[in-house]
Amino acid sequence: MKRSTSGGSATAAGAAAADPSADVALAKMGYASELPRNLSMMSVLGMSFAIMAVPFGLSTTLYITLTDGQSVTILWGWVLVSLISLSIAASLAEICAVYPTAGGVYYWSAMLSTRKYAPVASWVTGWLTLVGNWTVTLSINFSGGQLILSAITLWKEDFVPNQYQTILMFWAVMIVCMLVNVFGAKHLDLINKVCIYWTAASVVVILVTLLSMADTRRSGEFVFAHYDASESGWPSGWAFFVGLLQAAYTLTGYGMVASMCEEVQNPEREVPKAIVLSVAAAGVTGVIYLLGILFVLPDVKMLLDVANGQPIGLLFKTVTGSAGGGFGLLFLLLGILFFAGVGALTAASRCTYAFARDGAIPGSRIWKKVDKRFDIPLMALLLSTAVDCLLGLIYFGSSAAFNSFTGVATICLSTSYGMPILISVLRGRKAVQHSSFSLGRFGYAINIAMIFWIVLAVVLFCMPVSLPVEAASMNYASVVFAGFALISLAWYFVRGRKDFTGPPVPTDVRPGEQVEVAGLAVRDSRAERNGDVEGVGSLKKI
Repeated sequence: MKRSTSGGSATAAGAAAADPSADVALAKMGYASELPRNLSMMSVLGMSFAIMAVPFGLSTTLYITLTDGQSVTILWGWVLVSLISLSIAASLAEICAVYPTAGGVYYWSAMLSTRKYAPVASWVTGWLTLVGNWTVTLSINFSGGQLILSAITLWKEDFVPNQYQTILMFWAVMIVCMLVNVFGAKHLDLINKVCIYWTAASVVVILVTLLSMADTRRSGEFVFAHYDASESGWPSGWAFFVGLLQAAYTLTGYGMVASMCEEVQNPEREVPKAIVLSVAAAGVTGVIYLLGILFVLPDVKMLLDVANGQPIGLLFKTVTGSAGGGFGLLFLLLGILFFAGVGALTAASRCTYAFARDGAIPGSRIWKKVDKRFDIPLMALLLSTAVDCLLGLIYFGSSAAFNSFTGVATICLSTSYGMPILISVLRGRKAVQHSSFSLGRFGYAINIAMIFWIVLAVVLFCMPVSLPVEAASMNYASVVFAGFALISLAWYFVRGRKDFTGPPVPTDVRPGEQVEVAGLAVRDSRAERNGDVEGVGSLKKI
């Protein structure tokens, strides 16, 4: 696989003038700089924060924790998963500082592996990442469509949207997000920054409104210590772990922004910071938001009986005492939906583009093209949109389709994050020992603990939210996961095993030669790699 090591467009050439070291580092990793570097650290942080969309994500999955434990699961489950996610984010940031490329975890798995296993490691990680990006985008926009329709029930309580109405609304949300990504591509930096302020302001407005207008408030004992999993059907202790899906799903998308590395100046420094800071900010935001919700929480049985499956609108209406007040607060969440949907689709399209660039997707020649009019991978964006729209049709077969989307998104992204971490541990963490974002002496302990959590998460998030289970209420996460696994396996035997060699490895670096490029680990040439791909990165500027 040949890859130019010079700028791929006039736009890239202009960006190189502002940040030449990033393009040189990218060329050393085997890729031409084809995308403009017009995003800042705050923009990437905003995108990561937007994809996690804390108030929106927690609100649209509230029924999970109300079923599986209520206050203890809602609040302490969030705190637990926030700490776990922060550790995973730090582990990824450590690797990202060494290999800042749009391939993200897919590229990292290849470069951390031996020559023998690099192709299969990158293939498996790449497909997990790709499916995770697609299904996170799908779940965000599908729940957004449901939330928009739930607004109607604020005035017409007996309204229950049918399957066609839900699918059409979901498609409308997807199309809006796609159009913003196409025609607003030059403004993504601003959009991502605005998201931070909109989310912070929304949390403040929602909490002040709810706490000031509530007729009754819950006690501190209820907020911090109440546990009731009787609605779940699961054993009491196990219900708590099943309920962690709410927090794990919300705090999943931070690793997706690694695919934006080729659109950021000084990515080896800025993107790792954005990944970690976004998770920390999301964790704090979630605690504040959940405390406010729990102190004014209405009758749980009433919330769980809501026909549309989205109780947050009814919660707002009950506490404020009016449909108008409920919609006003719901509108703030819908604004967060806009930022989340746009950001997730942006990341998914860049992930698709990066994976297609190495020939790992059927029709890669089409999906890897960068449209010069908009300076975006337009075909990859269209493919991501089309795949999500088609996957949404699962709703016709399962009323609990959203459970499947959230489950498979969490499973795929979590396992894709775990792959490079696992490989790094197995190789003695030598490639990251000189990372500019090093975990130091705690690296082994943090990495190993996170691997065990990810294994547990795969089991947990295939579970249905409650028992007993019928065909219509089944969590089909494992089925969707297995379906994509079969597609990946089939394409590997058709094309991958013959032609796929993983990401390009620089051919201009001799074994043992040190290259002083910011954030770039030293590697052997593709032809001469002997299985010892250990980074000895230098942080010295060229």
